[in-house]
Amino acid sequence: VSPLLCLCLPALLLELLRERRKDGAGDDGVDGGAGGRPKETATTQASADKVPAFVDTFYNLVTDIYEWGWGQSFHFSPSLPGRSHRDATRVHEERVADLLAARPGHRVLDVGCGVGGPMRAIAAHSGAHVVGITINEYQVNRARAHNRKARLDAQCEVVCGNFMAMPFDDASFDGAYSIEATCHAPRLQDVYAEVYRVLKPGRLYVSYEWVTTPLFRADDPAHVEAIHGIERGDALPGLRRQDEIASIAQEVGFEVVQELDLALPPSLPWWTRLKMGRLAYWRNSLVVRVLTLLRIAPKGVVEVHEMLYETAQHLTLGGETGIFSPMHMVVLRKPADADADAEAEESSK
Repeated sequence: VSPLLCLCLPALLLELLRERRKDGAGDDGVDGGAGGRPKETATTQASADKVPAFVDTFYNLVTDIYEWGWGQSFHFSPSLPGRSHRDATRVHEERVADLLAARPGHRVLDVGCGVGGPMRAIAAHSGAHVVGITINEYQVNRARAHNRKARLDAQCEVVCGNFMAMPFDDASFDGAYSIEATCHAPRLQDVYAEVYRVLKPGRLYVSYEWVTTPLFRADDPAHVEAIHGIERGDALPGLRRQDEIASIAQEVGFEVVQELDLALPPSLPWWTRLKMGRLAYWRNSLVVRVLTLLRIAPKGVVEVHEMLYETAQHLTLGGETGIFSPMHMVVLRKPADADADAEAEESSK
């Protein structure tokens, strides 16, 4: 969700050159693809009603950079001893499928699917049909291309839409999950209520939430700056407290089955991939500037690189101090009699 730009700069350079030759991008770095390439924006703050558009613009800017520097799964995961980051990511995603007991014949919803890394991992692991929703059209096109390449396009479906007003029928999913996505919602109640609506009675919803922990102190300037830095750098309307999540879920009707911060020991640090020395930073910054001057990289990449590097420092501090977690897990159930209760209430009016 906030990766560094150049964990693999040689691959970035080659990919940019390849994309430019293939797509015939113009001098302004905008290609002719259906979804468009990164847009520029002067937006620094947004009111709640403008947040969806702000998030859409944010992901237009950073989607390619996230993929080149981080991979197709835009989220963190606890490090695993002797295992690669790729393995740790897959384990973190497959945990969701196992908790949902997803299996062939099930229709599962990915709330805020990005370019579909978790979707493909969960579909391959469980055999379920996964439907993802993202507000960003460019991500929809990228996800569909990745699905075809992985030969999972018959099993993975991607829809462009707002997860606070989803274009799905009531009680139409056998399970749902969100991995570090609902932090973009101005009100968590709104997205949870939508998930509750489209979920079948008795079925589960698993979410990994970005939260401040009880260790956060509002009177500590370093803590406040770290959290504000995370919010600024990731286009967030504001981080929620860890102790708010379960009560919000219950407010919209969910039963809380389990709540656990997956960042806590014995889990190993999730922020290790973010660490970058000053020498590596200046090297990467120089390469990015050269790519921009040569008009190989799209306009705005230098600014995005600076933003992501600064955000990475705030995220690392949040992890090292324990004041922030990107993986506070809640397992929620829609009551088995939910629809019957709703019908009874409606008929009594």
